[in-house]
Amino acid sequence: MFHNDTIIALATPSGSGAIAVIRLSGKDAITLASTFFKSVSGKQLEKQKTHTVHLGHIVEGPRVIDEVLVTVFKNPNSYTGEHVIEISCHGSLYIQQEIIQLFLRNGCRMANAGEFTLRAFLNGKLDLSQAEAVADLIASDNEASHQIAMQQMRGGFSNEIKQLRDELMNFASLIELELDFAEEDVEFANRDEFYKLVDRIIHVLKRLIDSFAVGNVIKNGIPVAIVGEPNVGKSTLLNALLNEERAIVSEIAGTTRDTIEDEISIGGIGFRFIDTAGIRDTEDVVESIGIRKTFEKIGQAQVVIYLFDSTKFEVLGPKFKVELEKIKNKYPQKPVLVIANKVDKVDDIQIAKMTSIIPELQLLSAKTGFGVEVLTNSLLDLINTGALRNNETIITNTRHYDSLLKAFEEMQKVRYGLDSGLSGDLLAIDIRQALHHFGEITGEISNDDLLGNIFANFCIGK
Repeated sequence: MFHNDTIIALATPSGSGAIAVIRLSGKDAITLASTFFKSVSGKQLEKQKTHTVHLGHIVEGPRVIDEVLVTVFKNPNSYTGEHVIEISCHGSLYIQQEIIQLFLRNGCRMANAGEFTLRAFLNGKLDLSQAEAVADLIASDNEASHQIAMQQMRGGFSNEIKQLRDELMNFASLIELELDFAEEDVEFANRDEFYKLVDRIIHVLKRLIDSFAVGNVIKNGIPVAIVGEPNVGKSTLLNALLNEERAIVSEIAGTTRDTIEDEISIGGIGFRFIDTAGIRDTEDVVESIGIRKTFEKIGQAQVVIYLFDSTKFEVLGPKFKVELEKIKNKYPQKPVLVIANKVDKVDDIQIAKMTSIIPELQLLSAKTGFGVEVLTNSLLDLINTGALRNNETIITNTRHYDSLLKAFEEMQKVRYGLDSGLSGDLLAIDIRQALHHFGEITGEISNDDLLGNIFANFCIGK
């Protein structure tokens, strides 16, 4: 992955389409493209300005393979920082392969996964956290994950880390300088100012670390388990949320015997709803397996929707409350939304009785759609999206989270050292470690294995 040869790959999804884009990058990219590109106006690609597009044909000897548009990007003003050529051809699988094979026979090699972005990192066009954001941007499937990836790719997170690292580096240099004059007992680093900086860095690190709880669920989607007795309308609610007939709805209890999952975006946040088998005592072997899976899904969910049939509350109300308390006691950390379904079939007196017994109760008619919007708003309220609305930095990457935790631990050691009056040489050890972990995030400190693991997860052509 670290050669300076010219690489080629399909940059658009594989398969037939209206057009396909084939990307080349490397010192010989323009020269190679010029060999097989015949401009309709007789232009030579090497003589053209960067960021220009040219109409012509890809040819091999007398054979014309396709009419194409060729875009020229000259170093260093390209994505990779090298010469880059993008060939927009017709989207036939045959044409794509003919063009790629032509260049492979004449000095190119196939790009590895993420190699274009790796070269951008190695050539200083992106730092490592920005490069990782490229993959997150490609994978984003809702407004929130897209917003976070864009903010990181533009350098919001990197700039925050770099600023902290630079300030810490300045003080570290002064403390290191003190070590050179240890016999003179001089103090170059103002300890009061340094203490303020350490406190500020710890505060910022804690905010970033805490943001991971929100960022992780936004990136991966928030799993929500819909649970309750059989035939209370769980599948109807799933269909109402998704606005499609995703689950089979029947008056027969126990219709859902396995979990059904689907995702939707609410307010820009991805939610993964899980319709579970109804909880009840049963001798049906298959249904029992489904009920066991229900409790497994509750354990995996971030939020639980407990649904009961409001038409049966007077008779079965105590039973509903027992089941609800079981779930709350078994999963005390999980928010549980208690929903009374089928309220279109009960009167105001019955509704008043239910809400007096369960004050947090929400009213719903999954069949008519009444209360669905209130439910979705409640789900959004459970997620701390304040940082997202304020465009604050939110951490979604586990590697970044791990480095921040380690940096936080080292900075706490530095503060303890200042409180204890430790000598500069001991303080310097912890400061160097903190700087190391900051550098791991942006790629100022990296190794081949780390880079290989990160870029191996990219798609070919990016």
